[in-house]
Formats: sequence, structure tokens, C-alpha cells
Amino acid sequence: MVGRIIETEACVAEGAEWLARAEPRFAAALAETGPLPVRRRDDGFPALLMAIVSQQVSTAAARAISGRLEAAGLTAPGAIAAAPEDALRGCGLSRQKIRYAKALADAAIDYEALRALPDAEVVSRLVAVPGIGVWTAEIYAMFSLGRADVFAPGDLALQESARILFDLPERPRERALRQMSAGWSPWRGVAARLLWAYYRVAKERDGIA
Repeated sequence: MVGRIIETEACVAEGAEWLARAEPRFAAALAETGPLPVRRRDDGFPALLMAIVSQQVSTAAARAISGRLEAAGLTAPGAIAAAPEDALRGCGLSRQKIRYAKALADAAIDYEALRALPDAEVVSRLVAVPGIGVWTAEIYAMFSLGRADVFAPGDLALQESARILFDLPERPRERALRQMSAGWSPWRGVAARLLWAYYRVAKERDGIA
């Protein structure tokens, strides 16, 4: 069963109001962050290809590689599958990322079908593809599919934000934060947006770039 889908600012605002009523610290954080962004993205092969491209490189580098792939016409599964490794390497992909990109192209994912699958099944199908980990799958479900109750507890910024907001002695690890986030259902995706926004506020307040 597919739950709520975040499509508009009103959806995010509804979730934020629910979280603020359920948890006073979220209410305090929301007062500092202001309205939260929708952050919806397109779904499909290009979105996951960009996720692979972006792994362990700066945002600027990822954009540059993405631009070269687009200029070379290498953004569709068939094109990636047929492309010589030299062509992909010329666009800036490492040997490992070439392997991942080709694995994604060969996976023949039914992206339209993913839209109708439960959250856990979406993640399960995506992590079966080499190069796509749980974090990437959860981010895809959250932003490309708009799933309102998906969280990404492996994200370091979410962990650090939770530490600051909830005054924890140390940054919660993935398992602990996943358990903690259970209380924020059915709006865990909005809780993630709030924690990311609060992370930026907290770092600016502390003078950390």
C-alpha cells in the first residue's frame, strides 16, 4: 500500500504542523527554519544515474559530469548500455561508476511500477542494483517518488541535526535514528526535511561552514 505522496507546499506544511504538535522540539526547530521546501524531483533512470554520478564527489563535479553525459547523449539506459567504457570515462566516470551505471542500465527497472509499490518494496528493488545503497534508495523514494513516510537515517546531516535538536550526547547511528524516527510516522519524510533545514540553521548559528 502506498501512503501519502508529497506533491505541494501544502502537503509539507500539513506534515510540519503534525510534527510540531507531536514533538515540541520540532515546533521549536520549525520556528527557526520557517516553511520547509517540497524538494520534489523527477523519477526514472536519469535520477538514479545522477545519484550514482554524485557519489563521493562535490556537487560542482557531479553537475559537470552530468553535463558531459547529456552532451554526449548518454542519459538513457540503452545509450549507457551500448557506450564503450572509454566514452563514459571521457565524461568523468570512474571505473567503478561505469560498472554501476551499466548495471543500472541493464537492470530494466520498471520505473512506472515503482510508483505503485509500498515504500519498503521500492527500497528493496533498488538496492538489488549494484551501486545503489539504502541511502540512495530512500532518497529516491523520498524526493523522486514523494513518499511522505520515508526517512534516511544513514544520512550524516540528519544524524548530526538530531543530535543537536534533541540534545543527545553523541550523534545517533543509523539503527538508533531509524528507531527514533518511528515516532514521527506518518510524516518521516517531512521530519527529514525539517532536520536538514535545522542542520543549516544550527551550523550558521555556530559559525560553521
